Amino acid sequence: MGIDKPRMSVKIGSIEMKNPVTVASGTFGYGEEMADFYDLSLLGAVAVKGTSVEPWAGNDYPRTVETPSGMLNAIGLQNDGVDALINEKLPYLRQYDVPVIVNTVGHSVDEYAQLAARLDGVEGVAGLEINISCPNVKQGCLVFGSTPEGAAEVVRACRDKTDLTLITKLSPNVTDICAIAQAAVDAGSDALSLINTLLGTAIDPQTRKFRLANVTGGLSGPAVKPIALRMVYDVAQAVDVPIIGMGGIMNATDAVEFMLAGADAISVGTGNFANPMAGAEIVQGIEDYLKSMDIADVNELVGTVSS
Repeated sequence: MGIDKPRMSVKIGSIEMKNPVTVASGTFGYGEEMADFYDLSLLGAVAVKGTSVEPWAGNDYPRTVETPSGMLNAIGLQNDGVDALINEKLPYLRQYDVPVIVNTVGHSVDEYAQLAARLDGVEGVAGLEINISCPNVKQGCLVFGSTPEGAAEVVRACRDKTDLTLITKLSPNVTDICAIAQAAVDAGSDALSLINTLLGTAIDPQTRKFRLANVTGGLSGPAVKPIALRMVYDVAQAVDVPIIGMGGIMNATDAVEFMLAGADAISVGTGNFANPMAGAEIVQGIEDYLKSMDIADVNELVGTVSS
């Protein structure tokens, strides 16, 4: 007899997720923007738009470009700041039975630490996803996540300010992502998420100008999936903390591949733009896969790929 109802719940740090599906920060707004498509409680967690201490204006337009099998974005982490998140955005999400993960961004280590302290104990916040792909203005705009030392400094500062689950979001635009992953874990990160977008650009041959006002942007979508999958596999071999895998996940088959590579949970990003129902459909698709393979627990998938 086959499995009638496989166990779908996973745990990321102290975050109890009813299933392994969340959504990538910046692709789902603050939840309310997507709530007309399906019940947000169907998701394992919701990661909201990147949040800074003070409002950020973002980059000039144009700042998105469609690419073959993906997209470039140079939004510039536009947001209204942490006070607006707490007072205006989170109250709406509290009506849903879903953990909320806040993606945090900053121009200095102190800004990350301020956010951790400000969000500690806020009702409805289950964890922080530390975006270390931001430029450190005090260090010549070197991206925090480009060195193990930079990543560790940010994570350590946040760890000192909160007991919330810390998930460090890793950049693929580095020489050795495993070294940075290990540094983040050693500094106190409870989990990791990867990958963030790959740096790219696009040019209009008719105007002979860059298509993005910012010149460069983050490449996401199916085009990056093979790279993301390889990096998730590599990092899963290097550290012993939960991993949220992301990068070109469009359907349940993609999600299962990431879990086989070592991801404990997955995050849907660009897929939300192509199909607003993607998150809910992937939850159901993973469950259907487990039934078809006679697997009783989704956690049994994690890291079981073989050569």
